[in-house]
Amino acid sequence: MENTIIIRGGRRLSGEVEISSCKNSAVAILPAVCMASEIVKLYDVPEIEDTKVLVRLLEKLNIDVIVNKDVFTIDATSIQNVDLLNDDVRKLRASYYFMGALLGRFRYVKMYSPGGCNLGPRPIDLHLKGFEALGAKIEQVDDTITISAEELKGTDIYLDFASVGATINIMLAACFASGKTTIENAAKEPEIIDLSSMLNKMGAQIRGAGTSKITIYGVSRLKGCIHDIIPDRIETGTYIIAAAAMGDNVKVTNVIPQHIEALLSKLEEMGVKLEIGVDYVRVLSAENLKAVDVITQPFPGFATDLQQPLTALLTSAQGDSSIEETIYMERFKHCDELNKMGANTEWTTGRSKIHGGTKLHGAKITATDLRCGASLIIAALMADGETEISNAHHIYRGYENITQKLRNLGADVQ
Repeated sequence: MENTIIIRGGRRLSGEVEISSCKNSAVAILPAVCMASEIVKLYDVPEIEDTKVLVRLLEKLNIDVIVNKDVFTIDATSIQNVDLLNDDVRKLRASYYFMGALLGRFRYVKMYSPGGCNLGPRPIDLHLKGFEALGAKIEQVDDTITISAEELKGTDIYLDFASVGATINIMLAACFASGKTTIENAAKEPEIIDLSSMLNKMGAQIRGAGTSKITIYGVSRLKGCIHDIIPDRIETGTYIIAAAAMGDNVKVTNVIPQHIEALLSKLEEMGVKLEIGVDYVRVLSAENLKAVDVITQPFPGFATDLQQPLTALLTSAQGDSSIEETIYMERFKHCDELNKMGANTEWTTGRSKIHGGTKLHGAKITATDLRCGASLIIAALMADGETEISNAHHIYRGYENITQKLRNLGADVQ
């Protein structure tokens, strides 16, 4: 796959773009499938780099995966619990969901510490504490983690922080723990509801997903199922922001507007005119945009994954905007790249300031992580001249067919 995206900016966008299925759901659901003792069929799996990596890891475990476009047929009946000690684990942070899934099914898992985008400190201590509370023992040697248990017993677990990853991992392991497990201060993200829905179809007993208290009653076996993955709320937000930046009547379809209410509220505060339907958002116009202040928070607050794309739009707003990041405190590398394009931003740990009203110009810039890449694409669409974005592999990790979707809207993208 090409590792550079070239965009000639200044072209207006119009038409429709259909949102793909949710990356953050898919990367939890695929590891969870290894808990099934029958065939699972998944519809609308996004064709992105992260799902390709997860398929390779499933195949390492002797799981049969048949891919037919966006339909995955997965047979884990002959699974072998081999140690996951290969580079694919290091490429993808979501590989840590194999910890909860394999611990639950086999009471044992050995794998490398997960990789992923460099967003500053991203410890998995809450995951490991949850496993220990269920009765597991943890051994860490260098970057290898071994988790084992003679048996898993349900218990009450309180999360110090409403971590999506820890909530999902504990939920996976607890499916096979004896008795009742409760997760207090659980994360509420839609992806957790999506995963819970699939697990319950498989025979799990999970209640309260989407609230701060999730209850899991352990079972001895999970069967197969058919499941459709929800639309991607971060991709939805990214295209809506791009339409606010350069669009003339752009309709974004296959969306769940309730999943991005915090973003839509901020855009309307900026002066973006929106038409919000049951399963679409139309961006009508965005002129004389006003500066806003944003604080990222766990769902249903403003998503940390959308603060970087929004920063690009804020460079065109009149006045000074600020972003306070409460999830990933060093998630501001995009600001340095935007400044190379003529933006006037400054940042320190946990917050940034965007001095708006600047005109962007083309430049050679680098996508340092997935959502940084999304921010730079929006900036490149706004900029005069040609922008060359290197390290585009980060972008392909989370956005299906992004170059073609942008071309369909009228962008000049290679």
